[in-house]
This record gives sequence, structure tokens and C-alpha cells, in this order.
Amino acid sequence: QLQLVESGGGLVQPGGSLRLSCAPSGFTLDYKAIGWFRQAPGKEREGVSCISSSEGSTYYADSVKGRFTISRDHAKNTVYLQMTSLKPEDTAVYYCAAAENELRLFRLCVSEEYDYWGQGTQVTVSS
Repeated sequence: QLQLVESGGGLVQPGGSLRLSCAPSGFTLDYKAIGWFRQAPGKEREGVSCISSSEGSTYYADSVKGRFTISRDHAKNTVYLQMTSLKPEDTAVYYCAAAENELRLFRLCVSEEYDYWGQGTQVTVSS
């Protein structure tokens, strides 16, 4: 079964940083769009940052622009989400996902477009 595994979550103080990692089990992330999504208690899942299969396009939610950076390491078959200047409102379970199809920019961070999902990693921002 094709799976994604997230790591790097934890408890951090406001203003701190974390780097989340997303690695697949049983397949390559090459040629796939990759997205980071999050879901806070009582809220709907939202797209945080996504990168197209060609890496020609990236998307960031307005709430994280300038603070989060998505990147790929092809050699390690891993995608990262570098999070800086973290705020309490960033507290959520963060999921990575992969899409088989090439996605247009306006669909790049739409969760319904993604085929494979990880189990999630908890990020808590609190003093």
C-alpha cells in the first residue's frame, strides 16, 4: 500500500520554527504534486502549501506567506515544509499528500485532487 509518512511535528513556542518532512513508502515523489494541509480542532482541513510536479508552481495560503517554505529533495525522495515565526493559530495536525496528476495552479492546493495521504503530525504552538 502506498503511504506517506510525516515527521518533525512537536511543541514550539510562538516565534519558533519547525521543519516537517514527508517521505513516501513504496513510491517516488518525483513527477507528483505534493501538498501540505492542516486541520485544527473544530475547523475544516485547509491547504497550507503545495508544489506542482514540475516544481514550476507553488502555492501558499495567505496566512503562511512569508513564513513557510515548501521544498523537495529529490535525492532523499522527501518534501519539506519549513515553518518559521510560528503563531498559536498554526496549531493543527499537518498532513502531506501526493497527487498522481499534474495539477493546474488553481487546483494545486485543493485536497480533493490528492490521491495519497499521510497520517499526520501534530504541531502545537504555545508558550
